[in-house]
Amino acid sequence: MKGKELRQRLEALGARAVWGLFALLPLDAASGLGGWLGRTVGPLLGGVNRVARRNLKAAFPDKGDAEINAVIRAMWDNIGRVAGEFPHLKRIAAERVELIGGENIDLLRDDGQAGIFISGHIGNWEINGAVAARHGLPLHLVYRAANNPFVEDLYRRGRADACHALIQKGSEGARQALLVLKKGGHLGMLVDQKMNDGVPIPFFGRDAMTAPAQAAFATKFKCPLVPARVERLKGAHFRLTVLPPMDFPHTNDNHEDNRLLLVRINALLEDWIRERPEQWLWVHRRWPE
Repeated sequence: MKGKELRQRLEALGARAVWGLFALLPLDAASGLGGWLGRTVGPLLGGVNRVARRNLKAAFPDKGDAEINAVIRAMWDNIGRVAGEFPHLKRIAAERVELIGGENIDLLRDDGQAGIFISGHIGNWEINGAVAARHGLPLHLVYRAANNPFVEDLYRRGRADACHALIQKGSEGARQALLVLKKGGHLGMLVDQKMNDGVPIPFFGRDAMTAPAQAAFATKFKCPLVPARVERLKGAHFRLTVLPPMDFPHTNDNHEDNRLLLVRINALLEDWIRERPEQWLWVHRRWPE
């Protein structure tokens, strides 16, 4: 067994043990323990914290070091809580979500056409699909595969109550997503991560390489593109705001229409993040170095 595989298997054993503990604990205890682990372990990850600090200083040049440190600490708390809550998504969707704009989920479900549900890594982003499923809207979730293949089944187990099916990002995933839309199905997409061969779109005043798929799919199929925002209110309690379908640009140039739609999406995400910066995933290398 090679060194990398051994390390991945050991990491997977640790992940399974932590998952099992979170699953055994009551929801609030699992969320609280996850938050404590996040606050305790996260700040020890030097390289990752440097990425978060650099991103925050560029996005909020007026914030001092004390404010940046507070955001990073709260961000780790949120990340840890997301992990602790992963085995409890079905209960969260049933009992812990204040839903605003539920009629927009119903519209997407009942309009007789394909549709796309978009969000970002904000609050506990995993509950989007669980709430949609509870409202009778089965989503095919487009997601990034785990870096460690030996924990991939945990990803799938955790999202079992939050989607109809999972589609891994990549060329094969793109074909699967197109087929879902052709059949009138619905995609769920997190659209705030870097894509190296994406499109440069402004985000916090700097161009960020942005995946074009959500805009390209929506304009190709002329289907609703519905944004959804998750906010953590306190502990394992949330607000999910589902907005009406976005307006599409009409310039008679499909490429420009897609670009303008991506600009609108990034601007919307930026507004949400500015309001609750501690609930976004600042550790992601969203911008060029």
